[in-house]
Amino acid sequence: MSKSAPPISSAFPDGHKMADTAPGRPSAIAVWGLGVRPKTLSIAVTPVIVGSAVAYAETGQLNGTIAAAALIGGLLIQSGTNLHNDAADFHRGADTPERTGPRRITAQGWASARQVAMASYICFALSTLIGLYLIWVGGWAIAVLGLLSILAGLAYTGGPRPIAYTPLGELFVFLFFGLGAVIGSHYLQTLDTSWSALVAGIAIGLPAAAVLSANNYRDLDNDRQVGKKTFAVTFGRPATRILYIILILAPHTTAPLFADLGPWTLLPLSTIPWGIFLCQRFLSEAPGPGFNAILALTALYQAAFGVLLALGLVLG
Repeated sequence: MSKSAPPISSAFPDGHKMADTAPGRPSAIAVWGLGVRPKTLSIAVTPVIVGSAVAYAETGQLNGTIAAAALIGGLLIQSGTNLHNDAADFHRGADTPERTGPRRITAQGWASARQVAMASYICFALSTLIGLYLIWVGGWAIAVLGLLSILAGLAYTGGPRPIAYTPLGELFVFLFFGLGAVIGSHYLQTLDTSWSALVAGIAIGLPAAAVLSANNYRDLDNDRQVGKKTFAVTFGRPATRILYIILILAPHTTAPLFADLGPWTLLPLSTIPWGIFLCQRFLSEAPGPGFNAILALTALYQAAFGVLLALGLVLG
């Protein structure tokens, strides 16, 4: 199905083929708010904060305008990716009103696939405009990173072989919402790279990937039916449980690598009990709607870890 689906724009040419299939349709603002998936937007915010904090810890300086532009650009790319995913998954038959996860606005009939896809393109276009300023600041390296980020956002559920339909989804998140975003944000402030930025990118990217791992574990049965080959579908629930535990707890092993930036960088270790709690709940919770809370808590955990790391870097 995924390899033969026609482009979204041609599937719903008038943009109004879907009828409202659920009672109590939310307001327009609420619909688009649901579409960008606000509970997971923190995975785009956190790496910018951390990358900027690493730069400040190393140089004692921070350009607020650059940091704000990187933050808004990251949010737009993440929002565009989420909206494109909403439209494309429905178009491919992967999302229906009966799914166990949070409601998707296209599947619910609250907006057509064409409307949602267009909203995603607007987000990508706006991120490109902001990117022009960041390219002026950071040069070709930022141009390459920005272009790859947008292409990856489109390829996540678009094209003949979407990333989301392969076992590579967690790796995609780790690379772009960990390494790429942290190192890129640091580079914009310093025009240089450092081992600290690399380590911080690893530390932030791992729990970001855990958010997707929880999502795919929850959706395993439905994903298998529609032909998705996510890590969870390909390797099964036991392997996904192991992966999740590694992604949640491994970031804490990076703490000693920040020792030269001061003892306050040990602050993220205070989230270890939270991480253990999440792992225990992941192992004990039956697959289904209960994983919606685990997914949201995992995103919050990644944000808390990142904010504490950033705080430790600034204090150090």
